[in-house]
Amino acid sequence: MHDTAILLLEIGAVLLGLGVLGALALRAGISPIPLYLIAGLAFGTGGVLPLATSEDFISAGAELGVVLLLLTLGLEYNADELVTSLRSNARAGLVDLVLNAAPGAICALLLGWGPVAAVAMAGVTYATSSGITAKVLSDLGWIGNRETPTVLSLLVFEDLTMALYLPVLTALLAGLSLLSGALTVAIALATVSVVLLVALRFGRFIEAFVSSPNSEVLLLKVVGLALLVAGLAQQLQVSAAVGAFLVGIALSGQLAHDARALLEPLRDLFAAVFFVFFGLQTDPAKILPVAGLAALLAVVSMATKLLTGMYAARRAGIARAGQARAGIALIPRGEFNIVIAGLAVAAGVHPDLGPLAAAYVLILAAFGPLAAKLVQPLITSLTRRAAGETT
Repeated sequence: MHDTAILLLEIGAVLLGLGVLGALALRAGISPIPLYLIAGLAFGTGGVLPLATSEDFISAGAELGVVLLLLTLGLEYNADELVTSLRSNARAGLVDLVLNAAPGAICALLLGWGPVAAVAMAGVTYATSSGITAKVLSDLGWIGNRETPTVLSLLVFEDLTMALYLPVLTALLAGLSLLSGALTVAIALATVSVVLLVALRFGRFIEAFVSSPNSEVLLLKVVGLALLVAGLAQQLQVSAAVGAFLVGIALSGQLAHDARALLEPLRDLFAAVFFVFFGLQTDPAKILPVAGLAALLAVVSMATKLLTGMYAARRAGIARAGQARAGIALIPRGEFNIVIAGLAVAAGVHPDLGPLAAAYVLILAAFGPLAAKLVQPLITSLTRRAAGETT
């Protein structure tokens, strides 16, 4: 009974603290992710107030957080949109992949961390935070801008790339032999292909099974199906996150909209727990030695994402102001980056990878929305001046 009381006290204190931090982030106009990571650092080993009994519960909550994050992300798209995006934006997507995966991979190799760490770090620096970027586009009123479809298409391309990348990373982290690794990756790719095919051809049957006029039943069916597929994907050496993402893709239309509305509070709760859990695994004392490297990597990543956004928007015939907005919108890092780093940390790839990733995400998750907010008036002024000169 005593342990149960401590468990409830700790979980209550953590959740209440996260609520306060979220409110502060909302007032400051920044993403709450950096504050959640800081909370995890404070409650973890070497922190100000280490948790005594609730770490196992938070670990399970973090797994749910990853599944729900990727499930709701998948609900944003359908299989047709993924295929169309892949065809129309393949060149810009490849530029995005090369420019933004390279800094992380090069950094790991220069530090002598080895090829597996290089693959993991490539993913950490590659993926934009879809959640933070979507919030930036909404908060600044950029949703209706001409460059926004280009930004969203790049996010779709990244998500699809992650669906292929995570199984490869999982196989490498498991230390499988070349034959076993190739077999695992082949199974993973086959699984992804089959799910996409099912979503394209038989999505209406899945939707008919899941659909319900009752919100409680709908929520239970969607979450149950996502967890079931995520567990099956994990058994097949495909990331559970990818399994959940593909379930989201299989649902579309009004059903996806209703499911997303029901899932958002649950997702936000367990996503916050996930970011805290990542912080718990990172010793704050190890962040300071890599802070300078994280800042340098963040600056390089800002430049490469700016170039990516400007290149993609220019190909779409968008003016310079829109090109700049597209590049800025792609700067934030968050969900996928921490998921990738968390997998690498759990596999014991390198002790400094977790602290470096945490510091890197802290910088870009906080600076990305702030940069967009600060640059917006300048872009508006330049746009008006250019318009005045042409009249």
